[in-house]
Amino acid sequence: MANFNTILSLQLFFFSSSILLIPSCLAYNVVSFGARGDGRTDSTAPFLRAWMAACSSANPNNVYVPRGTYVIRPVTFTGPCRSRIEFRIDGTVIAPADYNVIGGSSFWILFYKVSRLSVYGGTIDAKGHGFWSCRRSGHSCPPGARSITFLWCDNVLLSGLKSLNSQIMNVAIDFSSHVRVQNVRIRSPSGSPNTDGIHVENSRDVTIKDSIIQTGDDCISIGPGSMNMLIQKIGCGPGHGISIGSLANSYNEAGVQNITVANSVFTKTQNGVRIKSWARPSDGYAKNLMFRNLVMRNVGFPILIDQNYCPEDSCPHQGSGVKVSEVTYKNVKGTSSTQQAIKLDCSNTTPCTGIKLQDIKLSFVDYRLRRPALTYCRNAHGGHGGTVIPKSCF
Repeated sequence: MANFNTILSLQLFFFSSSILLIPSCLAYNVVSFGARGDGRTDSTAPFLRAWMAACSSANPNNVYVPRGTYVIRPVTFTGPCRSRIEFRIDGTVIAPADYNVIGGSSFWILFYKVSRLSVYGGTIDAKGHGFWSCRRSGHSCPPGARSITFLWCDNVLLSGLKSLNSQIMNVAIDFSSHVRVQNVRIRSPSGSPNTDGIHVENSRDVTIKDSIIQTGDDCISIGPGSMNMLIQKIGCGPGHGISIGSLANSYNEAGVQNITVANSVFTKTQNGVRIKSWARPSDGYAKNLMFRNLVMRNVGFPILIDQNYCPEDSCPHQGSGVKVSEVTYKNVKGTSSTQQAIKLDCSNTTPCTGIKLQDIKLSFVDYRLRRPALTYCRNAHGGHGGTVIPKSCF
């Protein structure tokens, strides 16, 4: 009997070391699959083994990353899984020191075709400094990797994650639906190139809230094919603001519609809320957009529509075909670091229509000359309500 009890105890020990029993689901600990949280050992394969075990389980389950620092190369966590699945990080996941390892892959951490997925907590650090230096030097560099991407996913929660030093985009949501992002912290240096905080494209029913984003490019960028989005309670800055676009990347392009940005603060960003399209033909559109209850703190171009985006004169003498319509700016207040606090520079071939300015109060931060803020409008049509400072051009 003693031998039987000893054997049983050993079996239970080894079983519980790889699968933790928690009230709501089974937890597959990556350490039990061979991962080492020493900040040096490649743990990519153990992470994948833990994922495959959890994904193939018929019960609700959990991939668990305990405290420690884990190095992983580009990895794809593929679905569909048999049941709902959690990916819970208590430790830190870092990229290899050589930026080429993830830089040539487009994706560092990719969730592909996964439904009923929740990703909780922890830190991911893409160690992007070497990659940014390569980009600045003008040398031949890899295209760069997004830190964490959800591609063709449905019913996703991303909560409590801290993303640091992405090579390019920190969080990307593509061809996905019913996605909620909350309580995330994103940080890349203000001078890091093209490091969008969160990028959404070809996705619907996306909510982003209660998050702080400090980066070198857009805090949040919204690309073609995005619809039914709510963005609220965001602290943005430094960065380029919250942007719809760039649009008109191609002629046949899906539109953007039903987007709300609310209850957010922008601090020393290059722009506040921006709609941007290339100055070239397109059948795309951006409509039913609401920007409300926003605070601007020393922001360049707090309200901006730029349909004449043409860097390096790459599209001369062309007009944007993107139709911008039914856009409301309501209760936007604060300070602008540029005199043109409101700039509505619309297409000469497809003017903006249905633009509404309501209860706007923006002042120009000019301590020497004390010049007033201005509104600039071209090919823009709409109306205003309440007090609008600087004066509306409608």
